[in-house]
Amino acid sequence: MYTVHFAKTNLSKLLQMTEDGKQVVLARGKKPIARLVPCSQLPNQKRPEVGITTSKPFKLIESREVAGSIGDTVVYF
Repeated sequence: MYTVHFAKTNLSKLLQMTEDGKQVVLARGKKPIARLVPCSQLPNQKRPEVGITTSKPFKLIESREVAGSIGDTVVYF
């Protein structure tokens, strides 16, 4: 566990440790607040390929109704 002050002055060293596969915990005083982990340990979020539909198709209905009376501004719904 490393303090925030140590992390600010030795960031390169902590990043190298992280690249080597170690988890680095940063603390404010004695209270842990953050953890550096290698990107290989992050969850892999699968993204859809370009052009693949990810949601159900919906039907677009176009209907216009005029609301108001003569002289009013015409509003379409």
